[in-house]
Amino acid sequence: MAKGWLNSVKRGFTKEEALKEYLYFLADDSLILGQQLSKWCSNGPVLEQDIAIINTALDHIGRARLLFQEIARLEGKGTTEDSLVYFRDHLHFKNALLVEQPNGHWGDTITRSFLMDTFNFYLYDSLRTCEVNSIRTIAEKAIKEISYQAQWSAEWIVRLGDGTEESHTKIQESIDNLWMWSGELFENHPVFEILNEELPSFTSIKDLWLKKVGQVLKMGMLIMPSPELWMQTGGRFGIHSSQLGFILGEMQSLARSYPNATW
Repeated sequence: MAKGWLNSVKRGFTKEEALKEYLYFLADDSLILGQQLSKWCSNGPVLEQDIAIINTALDHIGRARLLFQEIARLEGKGTTEDSLVYFRDHLHFKNALLVEQPNGHWGDTITRSFLMDTFNFYLYDSLRTCEVNSIRTIAEKAIKEISYQAQWSAEWIVRLGDGTEESHTKIQESIDNLWMWSGELFENHPVFEILNEELPSFTSIKDLWLKKVGQVLKMGMLIMPSPELWMQTGGRFGIHSSQLGFILGEMQSLARSYPNATW
């Protein structure tokens, strides 16, 4: 039944629709993670890291803006980046479930970022040579900040894992708890087959991701869960956890209350 449903989804995509869907994957991941990280403003463990994580949030949101601008151009009919962000229903968001998981404590946030930053590094690096000019340009602009983000979160994983007994225990628990949301990053999707000549599938970077994650966790004296464990799924098809509703409720409330407001 699931296979038949996916086949029907695939038949419903034109190449242009598949390209927009791919862009939504990238844009929604960046937007939701940026929104989540922004909540650490004034709540970081030390001032330096408070500033660092907010700058990271701004990087994610800035990248999301570029991607939404491209989607708006493809959509036409008066679509804008603002309408795509503030007036879409949660069922139309295509972010991975991982980025909508709660911030939790510092270790939870760092683990979520580490898993996502490592994914983004290999994905955007591969997008720098893709056949779609607009995405290639965005990837080239973004790779420097993504490289920093991947290094920053990896260093925190090592620092917490090889720190005190308490920090080691808590970061291992964060890894174990969030691991089941990581597999969705690499699951197949009908748009990848449609766009296989123009854009890389997310599955193509899975081995690189697993290798790097394993290396970093080993440096932090941490245990990497099995990649064969059962994984959550649904986000790429618009099926989300209840957490996304809270995120969008906060993010969209002002624009929906005053839709014609201007600065």
